[in-house]
Amino acid sequence: MREWDVRLFRLFNDKIRNALLDRLLRLITHLGGAAFTIAVPLTVALLAPAPWSRVGWQSLAALSASFLIGFAAKRLLKRQRPYLALPDANLLIKSLRDSSFPSGHTTAAFSVVVPFAAAASWAACVVLPAAALIAVSRVYLGVHYPSDCAVGCLLGSTAALLSVQLF
Repeated sequence: MREWDVRLFRLFNDKIRNALLDRLLRLITHLGGAAFTIAVPLTVALLAPAPWSRVGWQSLAALSASFLIGFAAKRLLKRQRPYLALPDANLLIKSLRDSSFPSGHTTAAFSVVVPFAAAASWAACVVLPAAALIAVSRVYLGVHYPSDCAVGCLLGSTAALLSVQLF
């Protein structure tokens, strides 16, 4: 598993690198950050008409639950980030202090978008590829292994599907 993870990391972080992707993925990665993943569902929850306001609340509930689980996992597992563990890894953004597993940006992105995807198939065509691009950006930029992002996707999506069912 580790060999596969490192091989796939190197493909995204080194083999396909170019200046355009460097700039584009530096921008896209911010869509999974706290400011965006809190602001968008909160705005929808407070300002959108029903049924979209409910979807905003579902996203916020999923974001909160997945954040707590992801935070606990990071504290427990303390996986070293690839740019620290692999001497030839490219770090294309500011270094981070917390651990690598799971990817918080990927977890947040999927926890926020899955309720929108569940609410409307047309929304799924937009938001799911955006969340996947956020996950790819985290590997490309050198801050996560692919498995960090895969688990983040699973964690965020599971929290989102549970929130859709419960709320």
